[in-house]
Amino acid sequence: MNDHELLSANARDLHDLYRSRSLSPVDVARACLEAAHRHQERFCAFSLIDDECALAAARASQERFARKEPLGPLDGIPGTIKDLVLAEGWPTRRGSHTTGDPAPETRDAPVVRALRATGMVFLGKTTTPEFGWKALTDNPLGEIARNPWNERMTAGGSSGGAAIAAALGMGVMHIGTDGGGSIRIPAGLTGTVGLKPTFGRVPAYPPSPYGTVSHVGPMTRSVVDTALMLDAMSVADLDDWYAVPAPAMRFADALDARSREGGFAGMRIAVSPDLGFIDVHPDVLDLFEQAVSVFARLGARIERVTPPLGQPFRLFTDHWYTGAANLLETIPEGLQDRIDPGLREIASKGRELSSTRQRHAQLERARLGTAMQQFFADHDLLLTPSVAIPAFEAGHEVPPGSGLERWIEWAGFSYPFNLTQQPAMSVPAGLTAQGLPAGLQIVGAKFDEGKVLAAAAAFEAARPWPRLAPPATMP
Repeated sequence: MNDHELLSANARDLHDLYRSRSLSPVDVARACLEAAHRHQERFCAFSLIDDECALAAARASQERFARKEPLGPLDGIPGTIKDLVLAEGWPTRRGSHTTGDPAPETRDAPVVRALRATGMVFLGKTTTPEFGWKALTDNPLGEIARNPWNERMTAGGSSGGAAIAAALGMGVMHIGTDGGGSIRIPAGLTGTVGLKPTFGRVPAYPPSPYGTVSHVGPMTRSVVDTALMLDAMSVADLDDWYAVPAPAMRFADALDARSREGGFAGMRIAVSPDLGFIDVHPDVLDLFEQAVSVFARLGARIERVTPPLGQPFRLFTDHWYTGAANLLETIPEGLQDRIDPGLREIASKGRELSSTRQRHAQLERARLGTAMQQFFADHDLLLTPSVAIPAFEAGHEVPPGSGLERWIEWAGFSYPFNLTQQPAMSVPAGLTAQGLPAGLQIVGAKFDEGKVLAAAAAFEAARPWPRLAPPATMP
């Protein structure tokens, strides 16, 4: 197996190679670490790389395989942690000067604890915008995450570092967070896979200042890796009072069962190319329509419909801006001038929202969630584009010359489903005429990740997406 094949392998293939002693977790960890160091200056996926820690975990995994006692399907599988998520022994900078030189954490976040228990090998922490406030990945520390398909372009955000790591084979499984699209947007813009699970499916701690719009989820290169990672992440944890019990059936098993059944005959799939309020780039729209035709060929019943979302922009900003205000209340006054000006601006708007308006926003959100639950009583899935536009120039919050002001204005396909807390997944739909990825978003009813994953797997099998060329071959 050459380096390209090794860095492209999924978790199941690696597990089989480990068991046969054809490859070891140490071999894979070293290859991923070498790739991480080689690509760091150019693409800035990492805020921290820890060779010593990763290799120690890989050696422990290798010894378990030698004894024929692996901990499970993720033992020895390399991955990363977004630098908003606590990991014992590593600092949490959150992309901010205001965290100073933080001491190493003394405990893991629930999701890290759950994955570490499977024997996963963590390589380091991935870059984020300051406190994850926007759908781009650049921050006051000078970190600018760049798109692997074209380094002049953004990788999206806020889990942009994780998406780059997935795309370039710097680990197989990556922890992302999503408060308004922060998993699905970078997945869509980098040609990778990202799932925002139902809220509560994956436990989170500490609570996000953005409240119950913020989710934790998996980012990978393939649907099977996403399912395997979600199986390990979906645990009840006493640190998160919103966390729900673990599902009765493993997602990877459900995915396999659907594959054996074959086809999607009779499945009711709603299709909306614009959700009734979004302007979509022609190349993105064309790739979306091609994706829809795949499900029609698989036997699904396609219905073109506008979901009952209305115009949710103001509803989301009422939640997001208030969350930003909550966040800045935790920052000492003397450090606030070091915060990203955009984050300061939306926090200021959040502080101006009256308590009456905030209560009305909660009630309006409840009505929206109920409407979407009723919508999914009549439809199995909803298909939309993941992002309305291809990647644009890195270092900008909006496409230069677009006349837009905030990232939320071009992220209309993602944030509605943070409000409704439904599972939503981005998978690669193909490349635009400029050679940039576009994504297909698959949305399901609450707690129906199994159906979302099965549809993604069927699409992946029917239309394998292009593999990323090594960055050294790019101009």
